[in-house]
Amino acid sequence: MAETGSKVVVGRVGRVAVPVSDQDRAIEFYTEKLGFTVDADIPVGDSYRWVEVSPPAGGTALAIVPPPQHAPDRIGIDTGVILTTDDIDEAQAELSARGVDVDEVSRMGDPVPPMLFFRDQDGNTLLIVEAQDQQ
Repeated sequence: MAETGSKVVVGRVGRVAVPVSDQDRAIEFYTEKLGFTVDADIPVGDSYRWVEVSPPAGGTALAIVPPPQHAPDRIGIDTGVILTTDDIDEAQAELSARGVDVDEVSRMGDPVPPMLFFRDQDGNTLLIVEAQDQQ
């Protein structure tokens, strides 16, 4: 862990924010299309909700939230979120069958694992990478 002197400053990545236009549609996409679970759906004040979803095998949660007020056009971005799968071809076929906007699998050769990009209901881009055996 990152330390300054003897004091821990950063422990781990807890969640990553993905800006969405409609949180209910996003919940539907991430749970029904990707199999994520809703970890939090908390009203904050009269006009805001904090929603978190996480992948079935655990890991860092995604906070699916409205874009910041100072950047309302921040929907439809490359999120930088990278997910993993044991079988990229199966993931591509299954997501495509579920109606997800997925690209073809990219194979660059070793040591780069096979990967594919896909988009959520708002056009936000995420990446899935095939897990490689740790030797």
